[in-house]
Amino acid sequence: MANIMNKWLLASAVASVLFSGVASAKVSEEKAAQLGGDVYTPMGSERAGNEDGSIPAWDGGIQQAPEGYEVGDHHPDPFADDEVEFTITASNYKDYEDFLTVGQVALFKTYPENFKMNVYPSRRSASFPQHVYDAIKANAPRAELVQGGNGIKGASIGVPFPFPENGLQLIWNAITRYRGVSVEREVGQASPLPDGDFVLVKLKDELHHIYNEPDMTPEKLAEGNVLFLFRQIVEAPARLAGTALLVHETMDQVKEPRKAWTYNPGQRRVRRAPNVAYDAPGTASDGLRTTDDFDMFNGAPDRYNWTIKGKKEVYIPYNNYKLHSDQLEYDEIVKPGVINSDLVRYEKHRVWVLEADLKPDTRHQYKKRVFYIDEDSYQIVAEEMYDERGDLWRVAQAYPINYYEVPTLWSTLETYYDLPSGRYLVIGLDNQEDMYDFNVDFRGSHFTPSALRRIGRR
Repeated sequence: MANIMNKWLLASAVASVLFSGVASAKVSEEKAAQLGGDVYTPMGSERAGNEDGSIPAWDGGIQQAPEGYEVGDHHPDPFADDEVEFTITASNYKDYEDFLTVGQVALFKTYPENFKMNVYPSRRSASFPQHVYDAIKANAPRAELVQGGNGIKGASIGVPFPFPENGLQLIWNAITRYRGVSVEREVGQASPLPDGDFVLVKLKDELHHIYNEPDMTPEKLAEGNVLFLFRQIVEAPARLAGTALLVHETMDQVKEPRKAWTYNPGQRRVRRAPNVAYDAPGTASDGLRTTDDFDMFNGAPDRYNWTIKGKKEVYIPYNNYKLHSDQLEYDEIVKPGVINSDLVRYEKHRVWVLEADLKPDTRHQYKKRVFYIDEDSYQIVAEEMYDERGDLWRVAQAYPINYYEVPTLWSTLETYYDLPSGRYLVIGLDNQEDMYDFNVDFRGSHFTPSALRRIGRR
């Protein structure tokens, strides 16, 4: 099986070279009509399972919430009766290396006592609303890259390129993947010391996807050129409380770069923040992630050359409801070296392997990045970041679940492991917080600099 996968990966890499240019032919109406059929899912992934049955066919994903679930609850595990099939550890990982990421191998080598992977049956649980599937089918024959691939047009609501032909199309699918229209969440962030000691940073995130508004059209998006609006407020600890960030993310970032503002409670001033992008330090991250690491990748893709290396079967975090449980305290998750491996569920899935190489005439802390993108959702589930010498520097993983009330597959937690320092950052701790609100109604002036200023007057 490994040989088959290697041949598939090589063939896909060759195809990627053939389509490495930004310009590519639009998908035909006939090809688009195959979305949701016998061969392709509505997202463009392969409906069939793999040869040995370890990856099942996609049958629609989760169609309804488990019995007893109510909106506002932490999401119960629909697969709670599944048992661990086997465990990969530092002593046996070489037996499974064909299905591991480079970053996972590095974690086994760096944390041999603490890092392990409990592998469960694979469940292709990703699902999205029907109107999103309809939008993707409409996007497929008309969506285009613009400005050298640093923007898109001809798409709204669903991913623009269900049959990605080059790396830029694929990363735009990850950027625009459906996560509802509006969401408000309160989450914790921690950057533990090597002994596991940490101070919890509490964040309030507010996000409105203009791209996903129910009546949105490509024409409206082109006129406004705004992809989403984002506001983040630090609520704890006291020394950081009140610090706030506002972002207006543009679709065509060459035509109009991202707009950002920050509020500093000490100065009581709102300032433009043009440097809140690329490799600027992430909010309260202790220098353990960059701004464009948030959500595994965000922002303009213009500093990298993007290449699809192919598809591969990989053990990735998936259906991590145990890690999401409201029965956990944060110190049960945040442990020395790595998060508590007993709480993480891994499954075998097909992923796109996407490589980003820094352009010669640009700068970024990461010389190269490798992304692993779930074929059923375009959620980035793992990433490797390399320093200027080409050495592996950081390893990131996302831990997705299906949020039944939307529905959507989105990470409940993200980790960023800094290998040289022996430290890591964990974002999204929500076990002791109110659950995400996907029905929040943000008023028109909510995402404005003046609204940001009012935060400091409360």
